Amino acid sequence: MADMRFRDRKDAGARLAEVLADMGIEPNAVVLGLPRGGVPVGYEIARQLNLQLDFLNIRKLGVPWQPEVAMGAVGEDGIPHLNSDLVRSLAIASEQIKRVRDRELSVIRERKKAYRGYAPTADLQGRQVILVDDGIATGATMDLAIEMVRTAGARSLIVAIPAAPEGTTDKYGDIVDHCICLQEPADFNYVGQFYRNFDPVTDEEVCELLRASFEALNRGAL
Repeated sequence: MADMRFRDRKDAGARLAEVLADMGIEPNAVVLGLPRGGVPVGYEIARQLNLQLDFLNIRKLGVPWQPEVAMGAVGEDGIPHLNSDLVRSLAIASEQIKRVRDRELSVIRERKKAYRGYAPTADLQGRQVILVDDGIATGATMDLAIEMVRTAGARSLIVAIPAAPEGTTDKYGDIVDHCICLQEPADFNYVGQFYRNFDPVTDEEVCELLRASFEALNRGAL
């Protein structure tokens, strides 16, 4: 059986860019990568389509005793967006939620300080936005990202992801203008299973990609 995995996040971004190129993407559209893994994917899309690259500063809120399971997400405003059913079923106390939120907010603030020197905040008002991650597991961060982009006044919204659980396209297809998911198997376990190289992305790599994209776009040669 052929190995259908992406070589790495760059390869995933290149394959998404091929699909997007046939969709008539607007020339002033902006690509928003979800840190950290979504930024290399988004960079390749922005590079191939000559678009502005930015990031959306969001963090997953993990269940206190099982951090890989998302109970919600939080952005720079600090307001937790929770899966109320999960929180209730697991009897997660408000003080526990606050501790997780405060910890993730600390990461968000550090990332803002580190990244913003390389990518000025994109004005999303009236623009087409392409939201990108390296994959979706629970969807908690993507759900909040969609809400934030809509609130910021985006005119149209595309979700572009390399891999996600079965049913993801249908889910997001009902709430965004387009949802592109390259692999959506019934036997989804975790995002890393779709990559041959799924090494963690560092803050330094994110900064370098944001810098390179910003400089190339300003030169008109992205």
